[in-house]
Amino acid sequence: MRIARYAVNGEVSFGVIEGPGSDPADLVVNAVAGHPFAPLVFTGVQHPLTAVRLLAPVLPSKVVCIGKNYADHIAEMGQPTPEDPVVFLKPSTSVIGPGDPIVLPRNSTRVDHEAELGIVIGRLCREVPRERAHDVILGYTCGNDVTARDHQKHDGQWTRGKSHDSFCPIGPWVETELPAQDVAVQCAVDGEVRQDERTSSLIHDIPAIIEWVTAFMTLLPGDVILTGTPAGVGPLVAGNAVTVLIEGIGPLTNPVVARA
Repeated sequence: MRIARYAVNGEVSFGVIEGPGSDPADLVVNAVAGHPFAPLVFTGVQHPLTAVRLLAPVLPSKVVCIGKNYADHIAEMGQPTPEDPVVFLKPSTSVIGPGDPIVLPRNSTRVDHEAELGIVIGRLCREVPRERAHDVILGYTCGNDVTARDHQKHDGQWTRGKSHDSFCPIGPWVETELPAQDVAVQCAVDGEVRQDERTSSLIHDIPAIIEWVTAFMTLLPGDVILTGTPAGVGPLVAGNAVTVLIEGIGPLTNPVVARA
């Protein structure tokens, strides 16, 4: 099931994307009442997908990110492999949806893309053992952990470099049925593929991530965990279009613009 959040005629709603294939012209949005963190109740209203504007599929209270979780990315960064998951946060104000612009900061000379599989949490949870991890997952989405690399290196920690407004595109929807333990994670800039790896290469898998994070942090419905990026991270410049494609989800495409 593909759960989307969308705007039409000035109103924002959740809905389920239905139809054959992936061509937007063949798909419709079936509106649901309320939010998707309870049993879905359909309103009977339908819209052609081409007639709505897709938004970030959830509004997380926080985005929890896992760093250094692919060996090839660790190698390209020239850093040691951590024993435990490396965790950092992106603020809710960094979240944007499909088609929204990634805005380059005026005082940064190096902003990178980082394609990642996003886990969308479906219910309030704390201290979740790995064998119950899938009980708290609503589904999965595409994420882009956009990073001002020069800010990250200058500061010696990651908050500023990861937290600029527009630095967390997610979408285009939440896929509730995905064999997430082994799907392709790709990133293309202006059609050129730069990142291409499978989630089976994650150092810390999805159950391990959820167990680790919830050991010290309560997660709320709609919170997103980004699971790490593979090798191939690279710079973005104004005028680029960057696409994250997770096998079975995406694509998530965002233009890149300079701050006016």
